[in-house]
Amino acid sequence: MSQIYQYCPRCAAPLATRPHGGFERRACEREGCGFIFWDNPTPVVAAVVEHEGQLLLARNVAWPAGTYALITGFLERNEIPHEAAQREVEEELGLKPRGAHFIGHYSFERMNQLIIAYHVPAEGVVTLNEELAEWKHVPFGEADYWPAATGLALRDWLRSRGFEPKERPFRRAT
Repeated sequence: MSQIYQYCPRCAAPLATRPHGGFERRACEREGCGFIFWDNPTPVVAAVVEHEGQLLLARNVAWPAGTYALITGFLERNEIPHEAAQREVEEELGLKPRGAHFIGHYSFERMNQLIIAYHVPAEGVVTLNEELAEWKHVPFGEADYWPAATGLALRDWLRSRGFEPKERPFRRAT
């Protein structure tokens, strides 16, 4: 469980860990306050981008060279997930999405995120935004996956297309 809060943001009393709703929660100890830190996961969309008949992977500017992944982004308030996936493809890659097809949802526990994954066919010329350093095409039959949320989404999508990708070690971006 995340230890973000040590003190209540409402009344400044210390928080204690105790069972609530079947889970351990940080909750205010002061009588009558009632604050509970739910620590719910953050919704994130991920796009398996199909471009020019291949998989498109990108490297975030903060990641080491050779680390590529799916296009991801936070779901905005009142945004529909499949629209968010298309928005991220357009914003980060400058491509025109041609729809978004649900793959599945995956828990990314290390970041306390719920990944909502889509296959997004896209067309146009790749124009990276400031978040991305580089990109590459990977033929579907040569793609491998990493054993974490977005990697599992890629694996599931490739399998749905008749490919059996190999697992590669998960390399955390620094």
